[in-house]
Amino acid sequence: MRKLILFIVIGLAVGALLGQLMLSTPGYFLVRVGDTSVQTSFWFGLILVLVAFLVFYMVLRLLLQLRRPVGRIKRWNHRTRNRQAMDRTVKGLVDLAEGRWKKAEKSLTRAADDSSAPMVNYLSAALAAHYQGRYDQSETLLKKAHHSTEGSDTAVSLVHAQLMLDREQNEQAVATLTRLEKQLPEHPQVLKMLKQAYVGVGDWDNLRRLLPRLERHNLMTDEERVLLERNAYMSSLRDASGDYRRLDEVRQLWDEMPDTLRNDPDMVLMYVESLYKAGEENQAERLLRQTLKEQWHSALILRYGLLDVDASRQLQHAEKWAEERPQDPDLMLTLGRLSLRNAYWGKAQEYFESSYRVHPGSTVCAELARLYSSMGEPAKSQKYYQQSVSMLHEKLPALPQPSSAAGH
Repeated sequence: MRKLILFIVIGLAVGALLGQLMLSTPGYFLVRVGDTSVQTSFWFGLILVLVAFLVFYMVLRLLLQLRRPVGRIKRWNHRTRNRQAMDRTVKGLVDLAEGRWKKAEKSLTRAADDSSAPMVNYLSAALAAHYQGRYDQSETLLKKAHHSTEGSDTAVSLVHAQLMLDREQNEQAVATLTRLEKQLPEHPQVLKMLKQAYVGVGDWDNLRRLLPRLERHNLMTDEERVLLERNAYMSSLRDASGDYRRLDEVRQLWDEMPDTLRNDPDMVLMYVESLYKAGEENQAERLLRQTLKEQWHSALILRYGLLDVDASRQLQHAEKWAEERPQDPDLMLTLGRLSLRNAYWGKAQEYFESSYRVHPGSTVCAELARLYSSMGEPAKSQKYYQQSVSMLHEKLPALPQPSSAAGH
């Protein structure tokens, strides 16, 4: 009640004030259009302007209210289509995870146009097509994924490269991944797939250069690193060692190798063969001798006996090793061969016999047969020759043979 009385008092005061202003401030509005003119008092004209403004405002509000239902319908339709696309996308992803490739591709493709993330739909549909063996359709969907979203090149290229690796299209995968590597040189997934692609094409040189970055990003286990490193250096060394003119390249590879690989018997033998082919037998002999001091290996000691450097010095070194390994058959065989190079026939016979007693293999039997034949003892030579042949015979596959009467 008090508020109403206060409102009435304020209204009367404002009315009185306006009345006083009308009386004390005379004036008029004059509107002229062509030959027609309309004149009214200032205050009446002011009221007309205010009324016209209010009418215009109300009409504008009415028009906006009429447009709003159309916008609401559009927004409702958009939300409905987006919700349906989301449902189809979820269904397609579930089908993809459960291996229903055809259904997954259909659901994901249908939902792509109305999806808020069409790239996800197209990439997933490309996977579904790939798993069905529909590689052309997969490529088409990957292109749509690329065009659907700005800045999607990396994601699409990574998926594309993975699909090519799955199809064993390693050369194409290398091309795609090499391009990505230039843009993202430290991207873990790019490096990991590039490793797989290099192994697939047998590009061991580039794989060797990639290994430090793979290790820096912890993208392989210690066991995998050792295996890849060994295969990479072994293959590169094998390729280069086939041509004696590439000895400098072989030496560079040898210098780059980790110490563990330089002590690997297979690596040492391959490097020795390269040195031998290039006429560097003295260096080959030093390498074999140094390696044998650190680790004993039968293949290394046998290769040492086949070198022709300084037979007298080689024999001295080998006889020192025999003091520690008097029962090593491979060392005894090597000592026998080195004795032959020094023309110590009796020594050679003793060493061969010692090797034979410990391990009567076909090689030492053949050496004894040849030696006794040269010494004019055909009976002993024939004995060891027959034993050598019988050992070889034991390694032959079991096949039918003609009987002794078949030729009669």
